[in-house]
Amino acid sequence: MKLIIQIPCFNEEETLSVTIADLPREIDGVDLIEYLVIDDGSSDRTREVARECGVHHVTGFPGNRGLARAFQHGLNTCLALGADIIVNTDADNQYSGHDIPKLVAPIVKGEADIVIGDRETHTISHFSAFKKFLQKHGSMLVGKASGVDVPDATSGFRAISRDAALSINVISDFSYTLETLVQAGRKRLKVLSVPIRTNAKLRESRLFKSMFSFVRRSGSTMIRVYTTQQPLKVFLIAGSVFFIGSLIPFGRFLYFMLRGDSSGRIQSLILGLVLFSISGFLATIGVLAELISANRKLIEEVLKTTRDVGGQNSEFRIQNGKTRNKQ
Repeated sequence: MKLIIQIPCFNEEETLSVTIADLPREIDGVDLIEYLVIDDGSSDRTREVARECGVHHVTGFPGNRGLARAFQHGLNTCLALGADIIVNTDADNQYSGHDIPKLVAPIVKGEADIVIGDRETHTISHFSAFKKFLQKHGSMLVGKASGVDVPDATSGFRAISRDAALSINVISDFSYTLETLVQAGRKRLKVLSVPIRTNAKLRESRLFKSMFSFVRRSGSTMIRVYTTQQPLKVFLIAGSVFFIGSLIPFGRFLYFMLRGDSSGRIQSLILGLVLFSISGFLATIGVLAELISANRKLIEEVLKTTRDVGGQNSEFRIQNGKTRNKQ
């Protein structure tokens, strides 16, 4: 069984060596461990440091495309390299590399498709009370939206089986953490959480400038992703709001009409018709979006097969505990 630990990077020359030094070299149940650095358009010596530290594979983009794109590119590269399990960790050494065996174990045993590292954020001293509140209740909200119960939804420290990685297609530009959970719930993947340790903070987060920015962008990402995955439900709910709203002016017009005083109430009838038309329009969009979503599932199945074939044709695969050359 082959494990690849991927590390998305953007200008991480100062912390990358510390992160790599913390990674495991051997894990029970894993035959081969390799490291992959995804350079997201760094302007410093990130790539050089990665090679100096003995990283097996270095890939990336000429310009910065965002964490989500780097994560997905890493998955695609790991699959092409024949990974059976992929672990994602941050380059700032936030997560303890010594806990990677805990992440991998449920997948090795066949008990999970994805394992999320739970930082137990309520115990982290440098997290403010407000941030702890957002982490707790935000994770609960993500759990309800995705159907996946995880206490730390924004944790980037996670292990993913090959089959799960083949099913994941991140389209967000901001972050992959929430979108992958929504997709996992939609595709009925088994997701578990395990408690993990965190290291002392080496630098401030670069993903967002403020908590308000994080909440705003995370919220918009959740809405967009959920709408993509459950379009009919979203548009029917929106349409129902306008339909119920149309009943108020319709009822007002009918009330005065039955009293013989409908003159001058035509504005209520017009407003009711407008709201009713909007509700019907949204319902129609929902049906069309659901058909598009069904087509997307077919495309994803084809893409999954294509990516899997690419990985099976990679130079090395681990099978039955031995490395063999693939023709």
